[in-house]
Amino acid sequence: MVKNIKYEYVEITDFAAEGKCIFKSDDGVIFVEGNVAPGDIVDLQVVKTKKKLKEAIVTKIHSKSPLRKDPYCLHNVVCGGCKWQHIAYEHQLKFKRQQVVDHFQRIGHIKNVSINEILAAPKTEYYRNKLEFTFSNWRWLTKEQMDSGATFTKHALGFHVPKRFDKIFTVDHCHLQPDPSNTIRNSLHHFGELHNIPYYDVRFNRGTLRNLVVRTANSGDVMVIVQFGEQNDEAIEQVMQYLHKTHSEITSLNYIVNLKGNDSYQDQEVIHYAGDTTIRETMEDLIFLVGPKSFYQTNSEQAYQLFSVAREFAGLTGNESVYDLYTGTGTIANFVARRAKKVVGVEYVEAAVQDARKNSELNGITNTAFFAGDMRSIMNESFLQEHGRPDVIITDPPRAGMDQPVVETILKAAPDRIVYVSCNTATQARDLALMTEDYEVTKVQPVDMFPNTHHVENVALLVRRAGLRLRSA
Repeated sequence: MVKNIKYEYVEITDFAAEGKCIFKSDDGVIFVEGNVAPGDIVDLQVVKTKKKLKEAIVTKIHSKSPLRKDPYCLHNVVCGGCKWQHIAYEHQLKFKRQQVVDHFQRIGHIKNVSINEILAAPKTEYYRNKLEFTFSNWRWLTKEQMDSGATFTKHALGFHVPKRFDKIFTVDHCHLQPDPSNTIRNSLHHFGELHNIPYYDVRFNRGTLRNLVVRTANSGDVMVIVQFGEQNDEAIEQVMQYLHKTHSEITSLNYIVNLKGNDSYQDQEVIHYAGDTTIRETMEDLIFLVGPKSFYQTNSEQAYQLFSVAREFAGLTGNESVYDLYTGTGTIANFVARRAKKVVGVEYVEAAVQDARKNSELNGITNTAFFAGDMRSIMNESFLQEHGRPDVIITDPPRAGMDQPVVETILKAAPDRIVYVSCNTATQARDLALMTEDYEVTKVQPVDMFPNTHHVENVALLVRRAGLRLRSA
């Protein structure tokens, strides 16, 4: 049970993990959530205690930090998407790089490597190529909206309120994705209300309009996926016809009927309604086809910077055999293929491997091979004998990182260089610590893929130490 613990006129001292801030009190470190910045003088109310850990919220700001800037989004108070938009961008970059330094030193015990300055994003707004919006029949209202005395519709199409799975606030304008994202969302919201199409009720798992996905490619292609919560054929046709006839900018129009208790749709049938079945992302002279279920880096412009760093760290001369682990739809594999002798991509999801092969064929790349399955079992000794031991391994795992058996598999493969691309430097540092006996971390390059958030991508180069023997398979 939380005691009535308050702190008054205290200074927020630094950032912590997951975008939180900290106040160092006589009682220990207090983690603070919300719209705060180092240098703010505030009053705090503790809302959670767990052993030595305390979490607090700000009840009053007495003076604001010089690190601050004015938020640009009218939803910044209620939305959890751009938590750092009140922090000047140059300071965001400093804190993100420091996060990499801290994780490498504290978790990875890697202290003898220079970490480059972070590669800043040229765009801090309208940089995402994919957003998902949720329909709700019970709209979340802010305190200011409730106190205004105005009348609001009960329907919402927007984002979840942080930590509230059943609360959706209506998004009027989102600064994350370029047009026509806002236009399509607001148009569909108006149409749904005008024609009394039932909005989804997550508490009872019923309602027709459930979820909206908009993907905007750098080629100009636009994909829309509407997720329906029930098989209401008349309403489905009504909605899809409206989008098809009203929004000619949509080049790929699709829908899903999802009767499950959650919005995930990787296991659901996607029904193609109009236009192309895919959209096209471009990188250098390459074209990547992106389908409704395909993963593609959500910041196309910075993805090019990220992959360019990975390719540079790989040190390819044209004679190397490269293994690309967690290859997904083969973006990195195809990006580096023209500078390698051979690229072998390994991915758990069979559908993604099929897309990777299509992307190679589309771009006339003939020196790639892709395999689906658990890499711990795939990359055995017979596989290495058949396809050749890798000179370079590039690995880009999900946020959870690579578990120890995968690390052992990589160590047994014994490449000369490992390029580790990560979206979570804490798990990256943990994994690197498991490899430092055999490898030395020689280069580290953070890349800012998600401005106005605490997230940071990072690329690390590991070089095999001289004189080591191969580990037994």
